[in-house]
Amino acid sequence: MKKDKQLDLLDVASETEVGAKKKKRTQGGVATSDVVMSAHFSGNADVFPQILALHVPEGAKIADTTYGSGVFWKKVDLSKYELLATDIAQGIDCRKLPYDSESLDAAVLDPPYMEGLLRASKEHKAGGGSHSAFRSYYSNGDETHGEGPKYHAAVVDLYYRAGEEAHRVLKPKGVYIVKCQDEVSANRQWLTHVEIINHYEKIGFYAKDIFVTMRLNASVSRLKKQVHARKNHSYFLVFVKVPKGKTVLQMKS
Repeated sequence: MKKDKQLDLLDVASETEVGAKKKKRTQGGVATSDVVMSAHFSGNADVFPQILALHVPEGAKIADTTYGSGVFWKKVDLSKYELLATDIAQGIDCRKLPYDSESLDAAVLDPPYMEGLLRASKEHKAGGGSHSAFRSYYSNGDETHGEGPKYHAAVVDLYYRAGEEAHRVLKPKGVYIVKCQDEVSANRQWLTHVEIINHYEKIGFYAKDIFVTMRLNASVSRLKKQVHARKNHSYFLVFVKVPKGKTVLQMKS
């Protein structure tokens, strides 16, 4: 009798194990070799639509908080998304957005990512161009009075504060796409993408994906002595806002 009970218990355990195996999740969809790659020898306008297709659902409300001339969007089918395009030139600061909390599905950030772009001097080799409005406002405006962070610290401070504001306006599981580049400043190597990832994970973002783009124009200025590799690549970092009650580790598992 005792032996029969043990056999019954073994049968129940076996059935439970089979049931558990049946409940295992399996990936849906049709197998394909047409996949999105992480590294690209192409321009931002070619890579950005692939990032959207992979990480942002159609119909999403997306705020590009540093829109500029809209380079990222040149090859995007805008009928698929609700785009809110703003920039500092319009008086809208990426660190203080005019959107309600948890109102956006996605946001995009592409601020100056070289410290020279935040310097006052227009003669500086990196001080002009498309980020000149950022340079004059974020680095030399009334807000800092000359007492704010300088050089590379000014770059990451801008990313950190913009990220904190993006975290406010994004819905739980909202997507944040951030363009950045590592740099050498004051003869020091700064892995900016690592600094951003570490800070964003502290404030409640999960670093879901990373894309590397190689510069198409490889021309460089002449140097008397080179001590660091010249940067000819940049990154698109894709973050997801961690919902309340969850942790970054839980999002990774």
